[in-house]
Amino acid sequence: MGKLRFLWEELMGSFWFIPILIILFSIGLASMLIYFDRTVDIESMGILRNILTESADSARSVLSTISGAMIGVAGTVFSITLVALTLASSQFGSRLLKNFMHERLNQVVLGTYVSTYVYCLIILNVVKDNDNEVFIPTLSILVAILAAIGNIILLIVFIHHISISIQASKVISDISSSLMKNIESIFSEELDEENPTGTSNTESLDHYTKEFPHSKELKSPKSGYLQYLYNESLFKVAKKHEYIIVTLHRIGSYIVKNQPIITLYSKTEFTEESVINFEDHMILGNSRTTQRDAEHSIHQMVEIACRALSPGINDPFTAISCIDNLTSTLCYLTEVKFPSKYKFDEEDQLRYVHEPLTYQGALDAAFLQIRQFSKGSPSVVIRLMEAMITIYNYTHHSIHKKAVREHAEMIMKVAENSFEESHDLEDIRKRSEAILENS
Repeated sequence: MGKLRFLWEELMGSFWFIPILIILFSIGLASMLIYFDRTVDIESMGILRNILTESADSARSVLSTISGAMIGVAGTVFSITLVALTLASSQFGSRLLKNFMHERLNQVVLGTYVSTYVYCLIILNVVKDNDNEVFIPTLSILVAILAAIGNIILLIVFIHHISISIQASKVISDISSSLMKNIESIFSEELDEENPTGTSNTESLDHYTKEFPHSKELKSPKSGYLQYLYNESLFKVAKKHEYIIVTLHRIGSYIVKNQPIITLYSKTEFTEESVINFEDHMILGNSRTTQRDAEHSIHQMVEIACRALSPGINDPFTAISCIDNLTSTLCYLTEVKFPSKYKFDEEDQLRYVHEPLTYQGALDAAFLQIRQFSKGSPSVVIRLMEAMITIYNYTHHSIHKKAVREHAEMIMKVAENSFEESHDLEDIRKRSEAILENS
């Protein structure tokens, strides 16, 4: 079930799936309206006389005009999209192009124009005016005219959308919203006041595996990124076979062909029937995805900040905006429960071990690279320190506070080694007292 859900979400995020659905809908609509036109006689009375088409030549002219215009506009829309993708790639990085391609409005616009073209072709093909038959699908032509008017409005909306979608503030805001939704779905439980890390034991793995004399490594059949890992299904398999299953990689990790990916521990010798097919419980792909991979979403934001701090762009305001949004995310993570790496069955027997994202890992992913690129930009370094102060004030547990203080110390060293103005250095030292004086 989890695999189907993952594949469905990936399919919905592709650039081609929604347009194809719209085209199929237009074909079905055309067939239905043609049948309706053949079975129901609509008289051109009153206002309908000025709307409905009554001659075959007029019908062909209208449908030809609409179909030609729609396919032309579809080419224009595609060109505008390519220009927007080119600008976004040069400014924010090619890895963010998937975010633009996954935007639903872009998919709907392309699908709508192509589907209107297909619809008009189908209707145009059934218009007949000869000695054997006279058939003018008046209602179908009216729908084509209304669709053309709607597409003109949609073009205006699309141009407005494209013009703001490549602005740095909008890109950062969209990524931040996606990041928060992803994190909220992964970390849905509130923080345990007595157990902030989510760890329910302090024993090492060797302590649990000493009663399992037989072990077997399962190797990856190909290279790729670990896009999805079905922890629940692997846990059920471990209980069924009375194994201890240890996954050696976290979601988002790159795995090389024939690299160990899972270790099985058993009390009995392994047989061909007892060895699990781990490919049914995970997905390897050519690129990382944001599904269940919160760290990848964080890296997208970090990439924008690092590119903004590069000498060729030198845009500290964009970097500061990224820091502000990452600060909001890390403040939220101070209040959630991070899952334990150990999962036990009902008899308190360890069955499954995995590598979840930790608070320290999220903090490192968010700020390490930005700090490294921020040398020579005092405003960004000062904002990093302000971010640490904000996160520190939201944090109520010593483990998290220690991690934030370590980052504040590293930021302070960057300031001491790179600030040329003494007033800037004095400014950040005063700010850092809110954290470092308590260490």
